[in-house]
Amino acid sequence: MTKRDIQLLYEYDRWANSRVLQAVSTLSAEQFTRDLGGSFPSVRDTLVHILGGTWIWLAYWKEPPHNAALLTDLRKRRDALFRPDAFPDLALLRLKWAEVEKEQAEFVGRLTDEALGKMIPFRTTQLSLMHLMQHLANHSTYHRGQISLMMRQLGAEPLATDLHVFLLECS
Repeated sequence: MTKRDIQLLYEYDRWANSRVLQAVSTLSAEQFTRDLGGSFPSVRDTLVHILGGTWIWLAYWKEPPHNAALLTDLRKRRDALFRPDAFPDLALLRLKWAEVEKEQAEFVGRLTDEALGKMIPFRTTQLSLMHLMQHLANHSTYHRGQISLMMRQLGAEPLATDLHVFLLECS
């Protein structure tokens, strides 16, 4: 996978997140925070999880040395910054989302093919930055699918976030 491939993947990820946020904007405040019994209780909590995951991975990639102490610090910071109750409404979540996505787009824009091949410690092994970045995009896709189901449970209509829809819209 090249720099251009990762850039396209992250353009898609931002597009898909934007569509989910657009669809979620039709929910009432009660629907946004209603406990639906999923992996994360509510639409809001799932969105906060996606954003917190985006933030922590980006911070990890940007803040060497990559070690256990850094991860412990980042987890504490993520848990403080991305508490669901810190985002009582979608407007506050969108503001934080825009901030994190701007930083992410800048990071992705500075990547080189060489940087994508760099090995980074992960748990008990090392993985390339490219593979970790693919993981993050996949993680977001997984949770956007959960939000789609939650919206249907709430009687709302999700928007399609399939890659082919993105490719057709952007061609």
